[in-house]
Amino acid sequence: MDRLSLGTLGHHLQRLRQEKGLSLSQLAAAAGLAKSNLSRLEQGVGNPTLDTIWRLAVQLDVPFGTLVAPINVPLGEEGVQVRLLDQGQDRPRVDAYWMRCAPHTLRHAEAHTPGARETLTVIAGSLEAGPEGATTPLAAGDSVTFAADRPHLYRTGETWATLLLSVIYAEGGETP
Repeated sequence: MDRLSLGTLGHHLQRLRQEKGLSLSQLAAAAGLAKSNLSRLEQGVGNPTLDTIWRLAVQLDVPFGTLVAPINVPLGEEGVQVRLLDQGQDRPRVDAYWMRCAPHTLRHAEAHTPGARETLTVIAGSLEAGPEGATTPLAAGDSVTFAADRPHLYRTGETWATLLLSVIYAEGGETP
């Protein structure tokens, strides 16, 4: 992520934390981060992983998309790029993402907020995705919906995989 995007994320993160009435120490502890790391993130000089951003969103009780909405570049790490496409305002809340995974990528995702579900549609390539221990092989044109409130994974083989991903939040499980 570039410096401008890190700064934007940091300021937005700080504003959300303050709106929730949480101290730096409280949010860091709840998200399993060192206070110094959270402070650096808020200052725009950290280098957050996707899992770190997810944990912060869960602890702030906001959809992942709300936390990353001000960033207009793909977020990425270890062969995975993710970009928010749109946030629905209806109930249930639905966030839509573009996601791209490099060949031979195994991405473990932490559990999202209680009751959250993901729907994936493969645009190009192939991968295996779903809850750990219950993944589904998918090729271009295939879709799957699964419980995302438990650990899940995305695993590619020999080729890149491009997908549309939507996160459907449980009613009452998030703050607009």
